Amino acid sequence: MTHLKKLFLVLLVCVFAAAEAFAGGQDRAGTSAAPELRIPVGSRYLAMGGANVASAVGLEAIYWNPAGVSLSETSANALFSYRSYFADMSMQYAAVSGNFEGLGTIALSFRDLNVGQIPVTTMSKPDGTGELFSPTYFILGLTYARALTDRVAIGVNFNLISERWASVSTSGFSFDAGVQYRNLLDVPNLAIGVVVKNLGGSMRYDGTALWVQSNDPNSDRGITFYKVTAQSFQLPSEISLGISYSRQIDEENTLSFAGAFVNNNYSYDDYKVGMEYSYKDILFLRGGYLKSPDASPTTNPNIFQGFSFGAGLNFKDFTDINLSVDYAYIPIKFFSASNAVTVRFGF
Repeated sequence: MTHLKKLFLVLLVCVFAAAEAFAGGQDRAGTSAAPELRIPVGSRYLAMGGANVASAVGLEAIYWNPAGVSLSETSANALFSYRSYFADMSMQYAAVSGNFEGLGTIALSFRDLNVGQIPVTTMSKPDGTGELFSPTYFILGLTYARALTDRVAIGVNFNLISERWASVSTSGFSFDAGVQYRNLLDVPNLAIGVVVKNLGGSMRYDGTALWVQSNDPNSDRGITFYKVTAQSFQLPSEISLGISYSRQIDEENTLSFAGAFVNNNYSYDDYKVGMEYSYKDILFLRGGYLKSPDASPTTNPNIFQGFSFGAGLNFKDFTDINLSVDYAYIPIKFFSASNAVTVRFGF
């Protein structure tokens, strides 16, 4: 057995052990720092239910499994994506990458969660002062990926997280690491993937808004300013295992299948499946399904559980650049459906 295979098996054992240790994350739902880290981006794999841990490639793989960033068909790439979210929020995503011979692929990415404007309220004016503020959430990412052999690819993300609410703010760092192994058991186009995401230290809010006025009746100091120390929260770490298989039916038609299990430290564990049909590598039809077995449909549902759909067009045969446009439709329980559009360029 080669050293690479041994390394991959050790990683699998560690991942399964960690998944067992962190099971039951729903008990801590809503208590993590930086929940925007868990908002999926990229229309192609959103349409397939997010099941592409083993087969994600290109700049969309930055979120799903950074190992796939090194497997792009072109040396230089750019991506722009917009996703509507629930409660009038939206996510913007942009990324660029370059493949450097002998070194690997390096990518820069930017994710911005737009929450919108929120009325300012006070104790004396609970209905609002007439002022508005806009919270800001963004993630700046640096990715390194490399194909070690024709079968094994690895990748890592380093993310700078920044959040600001009026006069309080926080920042932190997170780390992702992923592996993809292709042609498993010498079966062409059979792949498995592993990714560990959102590892890092705790985050704590700080700022001038945490200073409050108070009067201690047991002292003669009168009204005094005191600083409220905000609680720190851990990042929403998760572990994903995936498998995929692609089969070319004939010269014009190809079918791809993907499945994944996601162990969430702060939410339900998810099972995902997805499928993609390709015609002449020009037209793509996609579908996926996400299932959270522990979720209750009535008392404690997973609002993203269910089917997703999408389509894509690749214009590489009609333009001088590798241009693709993808769309995804993701229903959300109790809210309007989420729509995502992505434009990809390859040079």
